Amino acid sequence: MGDDPLESLRRLCLALPETTERLSHGEPTWFIGGKKTFVMYADHHHGDRLAFWCAAPPGVQEALVTQDPGRFFRPPYVGHRGWLGVYLDVPQDWAEIAEIVTDAYRTVAPKRLAALLD
Repeated sequence: MGDDPLESLRRLCLALPETTERLSHGEPTWFIGGKKTFVMYADHHHGDRLAFWCAAPPGVQEALVTQDPGRFFRPPYVGHRGWLGVYLDVPQDWAEIAEIVTDAYRTVAPKRLAALLD
């Protein structure tokens, strides 16, 4: 992907069915059907690092944060719901990021939309 993490993330999110983008809490955020949030950009939100937060299947947050705390974290506000934080100010594997974003979508999307990915 390109050098701009926001543009790279935006391309991944908007490629998914019925996804829209709008500002939420002052940050670009992606929604399914205009209602259900699945990815939130975090541009040094509350002084933190450049990152994004996303929905994640059960157990994924704990596994990735334990495996690589330099790249993944438990985000504030939504971490207790299993959401995953992904730092964007460190080298990232954008193929892996694409999988994480797709998993976030599947976690939140209605079954009919998730089925379109199969």
